[in-house]
Amino acid sequence: MTRRTLVSALPIATLLLATLLLANTSSTPAYAQQHESALSEGEIEKLRDTAYDPPERVAIFIAFLNQRADAIGKQIVGKRRPGREEDIHDQMEQFTSIADDLDDNLGDYAARHRDLRKVLPKLVAATERWATTLKSPPDHDAYNVSRKLALEANSDIREAASKLVEEQRAYFLQHPPSKESDKYSPSEKRPRPF
Repeated sequence: MTRRTLVSALPIATLLLATLLLANTSSTPAYAQQHESALSEGEIEKLRDTAYDPPERVAIFIAFLNQRADAIGKQIVGKRRPGREEDIHDQMEQFTSIADDLDDNLGDYAARHRDLRKVLPKLVAATERWATTLKSPPDHDAYNVSRKLALEANSDIREAASKLVEEQRAYFLQHPPSKESDKYSPSEKRPRPF
C-alpha cells in the first residue's frame, strides 16, 4: 500500500470503528435501566400522592425505611435459610437508596422552610432503631459493605433531621406558619417525585 492509499483509508477506518462502537453501546441498556428501583410501583405512587404535603411525605419515607429494617430483622431471627446473606444485602441496598432519597428531600424542605416540626422527632427516634437493626446481623462478606453504606445513610438522615429540628424551632419562632404554608403550590419546584 502506498502512503496515499493509507491516508485516504484512514477516515473510512475511523468511521467504521465509530460505527462499531456506537452499535455496541446502543445494544447494552444504560445503568439506570439495569438498576432495579428500591421502591415498588405502589410505593412510588404513594410518594407522588404526597408530593405537596412534606410532613406526610417524610412519614411515608419513614414507613418505607421501617419496612426495610423489619425485613432485615426478620432475616436474622429463627432458623438460618439459604440465601439469607443475599437477602440482607438487598434489603440494606434498598434501605440506603431510600434513605438517600429522604435525605435529598430533607435538604429541599430545609431550604424552603417547610414545617416538619411534628414529624422530625419521629424521624430522629426511628434512626436510632434503624441503626440498631442495621448493626444486628452478624458480620458477613456478602453485606458488610452494604451495611456500612446503610449506616452512613442513616447517620446522614439523623444529622440532617437533628439539625433541622433546631433550625425549624428558631425559624418558626420568628415566622409563625400560616395554615397552608407547608404545602407546595403547583408552580413551586417540588422534590423528586420519582
